[in-house]
Amino acid sequence: MDAFYASVEQRDAPQLRGQPVVVAWRGNRSVVCAASYEARKFGVRSAMPAVRAERLCPNAVFLPPDFTRYRAVSRQVREIFKRHTDLIEPLSLDEAYLDVSENKTALPTATKVAQTIREQIRTELHLTASAGVAPNKFLAKIASDWKKPDGLFVIQPEEINSFLSPLPVGRLPSVGKVTEEKLKTMAIETVADLRKLELPTLERRFGRYGVRLYELARGIDENAVIPDRPTQSISAEDTFETDVLLSEMEPMIRKLAEKTWEASRNIDEHCALPARSRRPRGNAPVPPGGRRPRQFCRTAGRRPPGCPLRMRSLSVLVSCGTSRYASGGLGSEPKQVSSAAFLSHGGIAAPCAHRIRGCATNREDPADENPDDDKTRDIAC
Repeated sequence: MDAFYASVEQRDAPQLRGQPVVVAWRGNRSVVCAASYEARKFGVRSAMPAVRAERLCPNAVFLPPDFTRYRAVSRQVREIFKRHTDLIEPLSLDEAYLDVSENKTALPTATKVAQTIREQIRTELHLTASAGVAPNKFLAKIASDWKKPDGLFVIQPEEINSFLSPLPVGRLPSVGKVTEEKLKTMAIETVADLRKLELPTLERRFGRYGVRLYELARGIDENAVIPDRPTQSISAEDTFETDVLLSEMEPMIRKLAEKTWEASRNIDEHCALPARSRRPRGNAPVPPGGRRPRQFCRTAGRRPPGCPLRMRSLSVLVSCGTSRYASGGLGSEPKQVSSAAFLSHGGIAAPCAHRIRGCATNREDPADENPDDDKTRDIAC
């Protein structure tokens, strides 16, 4: 979805259309949840401190986020997706992967499916969506950002190498600034440069992640679209407008713990185990015999009847000062305190909170025979 939160606000309040809209609480520690394309012309971006956004665009209309409304619209978008496929993996309220290798509407190609979905969203919800069509997830993700807003971009299998080669390595998923800098020290700036490195070289430098880099540079991604990922952790978090002493924290910690507990009651006590599908994608080598398996067996599991959901850990974490991560052990009274409460299960290690200075945006995270045929695609919307 294009500038989702801001677009919903503009749709529901016609007087905001054409104006720079910033979805954020006002305050020194608030961050931008979303910015309309009118605001982006001034350099305003998501996750930017709200005070900086206000300096960049003094005439912007600031609106507090209404996540209840955004979730409702997100569910409407999801219902449109379900008309075409059940293989939907949500990434956030405004983004999802769809596997339309076998779509419900019998449309001949993934491109036709994407065009139809975008038109239905426009007609029924009065919002715009951008889509990318490609043989696998990571290429579909890149393609979905290629012609924003309100765009559609298709990467055909035979175009993968020519499309990837000139891209900066930073466009590859999970290649952050640190990895990008390491690659630059090796004279690697583009995907074409990365493709020149042999697998053993990448493994020596980056360990197991080197295998991932080797595959991405060649357009290979075997990660399947996994619908209905089970909830593995629940958290409640707050960042205070003004600094709070540790001795004053008890009622705030109790409030967050109560919010976490209430949210945990919505967990299905028989959470489905992840359904997984493995199939060679992108430029993966064709198995002996010259045919790719249409799809490996898709499996799912549930806890036995009557077996209660057991929590692995319950953590209440206090983050102090400017530290991005907190791990217990407070040596002195802090100048600034933020707090978070966590509940996790399913074999997940006790979590460590990723602190964001300001109001963190909470995002719900519930999750062929002919490889040249356009219908064998993933769509990222």
